[in-house]
Amino acid sequence: MPRTAIVASLDIGSSKIRTVVGVKDENSPVINIIGVGIAPSTGLRKGAVIDVEETINSISASLEDAERMAGEPINHVFLGVGGNHIESINSKGVIAVSQAENEITEDDVDRVLEAAQAVTIPSNRRILRIIPKTFTVDEQKGIKYPVGMTGIRLEVETHIITGFEPIVKNIEKCVLQSGVDIDDLIPNSLAPAEAVLSKRQKELGVVVVDIGCGTTAISVFEDGATLYTAIIPVGGENVTNDIAIGLRSSIDTAEKIKIEYGGVIPSDVNDRETIDLSLISKIDTHVISKKQLVEIIEARYHEIFVLVKDELAKIHRDGMLPAGVVLTGAGSKLPGVIDLARETLNLPAQIGFPQNYDGVVDKIDDPAYATAIGLLIWGSRFEGRHHMGLKGLNLKKGITNIKGWFKSLFP
Repeated sequence: MPRTAIVASLDIGSSKIRTVVGVKDENSPVINIIGVGIAPSTGLRKGAVIDVEETINSISASLEDAERMAGEPINHVFLGVGGNHIESINSKGVIAVSQAENEITEDDVDRVLEAAQAVTIPSNRRILRIIPKTFTVDEQKGIKYPVGMTGIRLEVETHIITGFEPIVKNIEKCVLQSGVDIDDLIPNSLAPAEAVLSKRQKELGVVVVDIGCGTTAISVFEDGATLYTAIIPVGGENVTNDIAIGLRSSIDTAEKIKIEYGGVIPSDVNDRETIDLSLISKIDTHVISKKQLVEIIEARYHEIFVLVKDELAKIHRDGMLPAGVVLTGAGSKLPGVIDLARETLNLPAQIGFPQNYDGVVDKIDDPAYATAIGLLIWGSRFEGRHHMGLKGLNLKKGITNIKGWFKSLFP
């Protein structure tokens, strides 16, 4: 990587498309953000393209917005892939150490990760990321990175994230037709953690809950490694739909009142408080109860956190993560969300704001930008090493990429 390099990330969500441009100096631990672009996401639903032309136009608008602010052209991006088509499985790999003196080398790590990838997945799914969780050398478990150690048998436990190939290809196609190359594909469920978590939180045990428009992504970390990821097919869009149905308003009005008057703690609202919809809409003119609005929102958010709790129960971490839950995404900003999360999940809770960056702080000091900043931080570690183009992440590049990332977590 050169002394300084311009890196860009593209977070394609169901509601907004965000582009972030930064300058990475190899002598500085933080990225200097020089450009931010945001555009409404038309043409996508829950992470899948439903209209190619509209999606291309939305991506182009976001890229152009960021280019104008940065004063630099964007030629390649680190692309986040999300949606409820993303799935994950755990896998193990085992090999015999190749060196005569039984010293484990980077080639051995490559081989054991290749062995872990030898799992049966449907032909229409693509492996997006292979994440080493822990290594075992002979009978010694819990090793974070085994290169240089001596042993005969090397094992690895991995977390493999896959995406539905047709959906991933359609997103790639839209990005490429917007005039930029793709350096790497990164699952959106992993990205927010790079922006909002400290190494200590990852060591202690923490879950990041990213509440987006169409889906909610969760990622669990323990002992410094990714333990589990999952996508819940419920998000802010469902809240808006509930409001529109429950209060008999238009979708646009429902979204406005959710943002301006929404909350998740009905007991904080006076029974007599009302909202005159005619003041914010030309279509809806009736008066609604604010408490009824908050009760509708609370019910859906409670469902989201119950589903998160169920996912944690699957891996026996329900109420068992000392660093608690960190909430990100635009859906985390409603008043009272922290309290509801703390009560439902029985864990400490906080809002996750992006860290480790300089520059246009006022623009992106927002949990809605956690994914875009996380993509940029991830990408800045590997700029200039891998360029995927249309072929996608091949095995050797994917392993090398993760190996470098894994080592960066545990110096």
